[in-house]
Amino acid sequence: MFPPMDELTQDQAHDIWRQAESLKRISDRLIGIGPFGVGLDGVTALIPVAGTVYSALAGGWVMWLGVKAKASPLTLVRMLAYVAADTISSDIPIIGQAADFFFQGHLMAANALQKDIIKRHGAPVEAMRHAGRGSSARAASSAQPA
Repeated sequence: MFPPMDELTQDQAHDIWRQAESLKRISDRLIGIGPFGVGLDGVTALIPVAGTVYSALAGGWVMWLGVKAKASPLTLVRMLAYVAADTISSDIPIIGQAADFFFQGHLMAANALQKDIIKRHGAPVEAMRHAGRGSSARAASSAQPA
C-alpha cells in the first residue's frame, strides 16, 4: 500500500537528511580545523555582496529542505533563526565577516533538521556510520527507527 500523498516516506526523509549533510559540508566544513570549519559561507563572506548572496541562497535551500521534510514548526523556527543570524552577520563589515568564519548557521540549521528527521523517521545508514562525530550523529545513535 502506498502512503498518502501528503506523507513523507522514510526513504524520502533520509534523502533530505543526506542533502542537509551535503549542505553542511559545502557551506561550513570544507576544511575542518578542530571544532571549527571553513566552507563557502566563510570564504564568500570576504567578498562584498557575494557572502550575503551565498548565505541567503544556502539558507533558503536548507529552509526548503525543512519544509519538504515536513519538519515541526519549532524546528523550522530554530532553523530560520540560525539562517537569519548567519545571513545578517555577513553584511556587517569586518566584524560580521569574521563572525561568519565562527558562526556556522547553515550547519546548525541542517543539524536541527537532521535531528527532526531522525526523531520522526529513524536514522539513515550514514548517520549510524558517523555516530559520535556530530550532534545529529549522536541523536542517530539513540534514535529508534519509525
